[in-house]
Amino acid sequence: MSKKKKDGDKQHPDGKHGKQSAPNQATPTALHMSTPTTAEEQIFLNKKSYEKELARLQVELVKLQEWIRAKGLKVVVIFEGRDAAGKGGAIKRITESLNPRVCRVVALPTPTEREKTQWYFQRYVAHLPAAGEMVLFDRSWYNRAGVERVMGFCTEDEYREFLRSVPEFERMLVRSGIILIKYWFSVSDKEQEKRFQARINDPTKRWKLSPMDMQSRARWVEYSKAKDEMFAHTDIKQAPWYVVNADNKMCARLNCIRHLLTLIPYEDLTPEPIVLPPRQADQGYVRPPITDQTFVPEVYVPESKGEDKD
Repeated sequence: MSKKKKDGDKQHPDGKHGKQSAPNQATPTALHMSTPTTAEEQIFLNKKSYEKELARLQVELVKLQEWIRAKGLKVVVIFEGRDAAGKGGAIKRITESLNPRVCRVVALPTPTEREKTQWYFQRYVAHLPAAGEMVLFDRSWYNRAGVERVMGFCTEDEYREFLRSVPEFERMLVRSGIILIKYWFSVSDKEQEKRFQARINDPTKRWKLSPMDMQSRARWVEYSKAKDEMFAHTDIKQAPWYVVNADNKMCARLNCIRHLLTLIPYEDLTPEPIVLPPRQADQGYVRPPITDQTFVPEVYVPESKGEDKD
């Protein structure tokens, strides 16, 4: 990995400049990750260096997980952004090495008719973490400020009430002891179009494209206006927005993970190496015939099979 000094702030992919302030619920002094500075060195990635750095950061995520569980922390991480901005890919890299009983993903579908009659935040509250848990929201209550606003799925009064309510709602969560972290994945229109086209051409990814995704292209400027107004009302000191430049997926994932690790101070509580106990002796037990079991057809087989089966 080659390194180069940062020259200054880049133009934001959504057309905005500016830096975000740190949240006040956790000073960014994580014990294993240095805090970025204005003169921080940039690391230029290729595929090999990306995989190496991702593996290193995932080890740190496991340490953070054990700290959250041991200390009974309650962590909520929100992932918002443009369609095809890479939110799901970042979430996958965060969670793939973690315990799903500690770190879980919440991706709620369209609200039911019953849920539409409830307090707007009610269906999200049910998924907030208990002590020792971290919850990643793959989209969140900010649907009201984005797709619902642009597509007309909420009234003007409902939208304005949301903008008034959400800062107090999030301050209430922080006062209750929840560490609330919000990420916005920002992607340029050209990169989004490239990713949409790749999904169209790949049968395994075509399901990711919905009618709402198509509308996000047709209403690009309206979504930009909605995002800017959302930031103006909800970028609060207790729960600021952190913008991830997501035009490069590999860089976006690593930058997000590294930043997340700086926001929650943690120590290494990795368990000591375990010594396996000896295998229990057979003690004369005779097992039923193996032909009594129904096996999955072995279409794919290794070149050489092992001997002991369970």
